[in-house]
Amino acid sequence: MKVEIAEYVAHCDHCSRIKAEHQRPAGLLQPSEIPVWKWEKISMDFIVGLPQTLQGNDAIWVVVDCLTKTAHFTPIKADYRVEFTYNNSYQASLEKSPFEALYGRKCRTPLLWTEVGERTFSGPTSIKEAKENVAKVRENLRITESRQKSYADHRRRDLSFDEGSHVYLKVSPLRGTQRSHVKRKLSPRFVGPFKILRKIGQLAYEVELPKSLDGVHPVFHLSNLQDTLEYLEYPVQTLEKAEKGTRRTKIPICKVLWRNQTAEATWEKEFELREKYPHLFETE
Repeated sequence: MKVEIAEYVAHCDHCSRIKAEHQRPAGLLQPSEIPVWKWEKISMDFIVGLPQTLQGNDAIWVVVDCLTKTAHFTPIKADYRVEFTYNNSYQASLEKSPFEALYGRKCRTPLLWTEVGERTFSGPTSIKEAKENVAKVRENLRITESRQKSYADHRRRDLSFDEGSHVYLKVSPLRGTQRSHVKRKLSPRFVGPFKILRKIGQLAYEVELPKSLDGVHPVFHLSNLQDTLEYLEYPVQTLEKAEKGTRRTKIPICKVLWRNQTAEATWEKEFELREKYPHLFETE
């Protein structure tokens, strides 16, 4: 009885929407790929809303090398991002970007030293030392990322969903998009279930939302989703058989006892039971 009650509560749709989470957050840490060479991969950000200088600059463009963590802080104007985007965009007439046409290389992708050749530098020793230094930096980054991942994954759990399955969606990402007269303290923690359309990356899923949530972006992180447990009833025993219908047409029916509904037995069509639950008629 205790096991059946626990199973029933776990599959209860209303309980799944209301009850608080007691599990570790879903989604393991996904470290970024370590670049092979300096300035091969960068991250950037803009600090805006600053007082204007005498040169007219009111923002700072921050560019960080993802390998060496070297940062450049460049004073710019707030509209500099438009200029940067234009110069880095492909032009059909040039068959390249304006930046590449001007400087002879793609923006944010400097030429590797091995491609330039040894004549540009003082000698092969400089290239060898640079390669050894980069290899050491990459190894240190790998060790650090591995340690960070082990710490983060210790407090998280691995979880994935299949396309076409249904999930509950945490209400917190939807706040501000829904109007409800129910107090937040008493409102459900999850809504749904909704169908999963596709997986995006390692930790995000696109969900089929109803029209009432048209203003919500349909892609959610794994931590905002919860699996649905369907409570399926199935027959455990046929009690008796009979026939119903007209004088010309007779349809065989069976009185079936369902799991967790011992007090109520229902009459079902025999051919449907034989198709869905053939094990009920194996002893005949």
